[in-house]
Amino acid sequence: MKKIRFMDTSFRDGFQSVIGARVITADFIPAMQAAVEAGIDHLEIGGGARFQSPFFYCGEDAFDSMDLIRKTVGPDINLQTLARGINVVGLSSQSSDIIDLHAKLFKKHGVTTIRNFDALNDVRNLEYSGRCVYNNGLQHQVVITLMGLPPGMSDTYAHSAKFYCDTLEQILENKLPFHSLCFKDASGTCPPSIVGATIKRAREILDAAGLKDCPIEMHTHDTADMSVSCYMAAVEAGADIIDLSMTPMSGGTGQPDVLSMWHAFKGTNFTLDVDYQKILKAEEVFEECMSKYMLPPEAKATNPLVTLSPLPGGALTANTQMMRDNNCLHLFPDVVKAMREVVERGGFGTSVTPISQFYFQQAFANVTQGPWKKITDGYGKMVLGYFGRTPSKPDPEIVKLASQQLGLEPTTEDPRLLNDKNPKLGVAFCTKQLEENKLPITEENIFIVATCEEKGLAFLKGARPMGCRMVADEKKTETPKEAPKKEDKAMSASSSAPSSYTVVVNGKAYHVDVMPSAAGAAPVVTNVQPVAAAPAPAAAPAPAAAPAPGGTDIPAPMPGTVLRVEASVGQAVKRGDNLIVIEAMKMEQEIKATVDGTVSAITVNQGDTVESGQIVAVIG
Repeated sequence: MKKIRFMDTSFRDGFQSVIGARVITADFIPAMQAAVEAGIDHLEIGGGARFQSPFFYCGEDAFDSMDLIRKTVGPDINLQTLARGINVVGLSSQSSDIIDLHAKLFKKHGVTTIRNFDALNDVRNLEYSGRCVYNNGLQHQVVITLMGLPPGMSDTYAHSAKFYCDTLEQILENKLPFHSLCFKDASGTCPPSIVGATIKRAREILDAAGLKDCPIEMHTHDTADMSVSCYMAAVEAGADIIDLSMTPMSGGTGQPDVLSMWHAFKGTNFTLDVDYQKILKAEEVFEECMSKYMLPPEAKATNPLVTLSPLPGGALTANTQMMRDNNCLHLFPDVVKAMREVVERGGFGTSVTPISQFYFQQAFANVTQGPWKKITDGYGKMVLGYFGRTPSKPDPEIVKLASQQLGLEPTTEDPRLLNDKNPKLGVAFCTKQLEENKLPITEENIFIVATCEEKGLAFLKGARPMGCRMVADEKKTETPKEAPKKEDKAMSASSSAPSSYTVVVNGKAYHVDVMPSAAGAAPVVTNVQPVAAAPAPAAAPAPAAAPAPGGTDIPAPMPGTVLRVEASVGQAVKRGDNLIVIEAMKMEQEIKATVDGTVSAITVNQGDTVESGQIVAVIG
């Protein structure tokens, strides 16, 4: 009987996929201790969104978190993190010196293994980043990313077993050093048949290359309810390691539970070498640790729609949490549906960060601003080649639109070498930013500025935002039930006073004011106004301002949070000048003047949440 090893993803991908990576380190340390006591010796603990999230939402330093985790588990546990090729753990792709600094710092702060992937499966993006991991003395796990294609797609090679194995052959031809190989399906949409065929052929390729001892690891998500089937196909084809999680961070958008997989292996030639009673105890501790965190319902549900519009578990809840922040969660079904076209016309890059975020941002823009009216920065640069080669050629019409809107020409140059030429990337630029802000010059601070950009700099200057969603906070926002009314005097009093109601018609909410009329007559409706979805607890929308007489209203083109106010009242502006920058879905949107004139009103402040169409400025 073959013992299948596993990595426990609870403390990185579990957090990212189920609660959008928003969890405070001290809250889960007891669960991590319990996992180690239960015999789990391989833990995923950082990278991915769990590098930025501590800075953005938890008020803590990710490096401090890594140090505490290593101190907690001791020296012998394999601590693994996730890196996105030349993005490493950044919001955007990085220069060579930052890529090398990533490996150096993660080794310094207790990491032993780095899983290194590129969403486009462009081996150039794995080359330098992988060598940095290897040369800094870490275990390098090279990755080939998987995704299932929706029916009727124009190109089926891009995500076939042959495509994946051709990518492996290229990795070997380039002599990229690695200690293990992972096949990563972040959306949980690759069919078991393709998983099995891919791993079977990959095992043959590795054996022929003299790498018989190289472990193969399989990673998927349960979003589409196929994960156990995929893992069975993987181990039957020769996989040695699978990724599992513990409740409450298992299932749904996360990985299968350790105990579920242990049970599924009964009666087969495979087993997990665990003591189920100890795992049960660890899961009880974990559930207690996480009991104060709000678990989004979509994170624990099967979502077959992702097979038609592939969306990773980690991106699904991260995006729904951000949509809650921006009061636009009601748009989520439309955005998911719009992703299919975005994936196909964008060249079939694997739906995993950062490409999945580019897909979601473009689909969000298509829904909120009209199909292809705005090409978002990330998606546009992707189809133009600035992040590498897409598996298939993007739609020429989309490439043309991206070039026109972004003012960039298509390129085939190595993205890392392009980044090295960019004066606004790299150690020197980040050092200058620290100096200008009178902040300590450390390698950690340099890396934080490089990978977290403006928000990282704000953190170093003292900002400690708290965006974790707690059960207690959710309960505070619930509408209290009305107390029982006495029929007589209460009815009489209420009938003589104006009333306000929220009425939903065809899925849209309207605010209705009603004035009483003469006895026996129907009440009079005095005002009807459309209203937005109920606000999320994180921030209330900024109040809409009345238009200035004779002025030109400037509306927000989409929901978001005000990142910067770049104009001031009384300032002369010309058509096209930036007034305000809002952020939604990790995407900045400039709001520009539509006419020449003088700014007569700015109706929002930094940090305000705005709705699509809300007036944010007036030009007189």
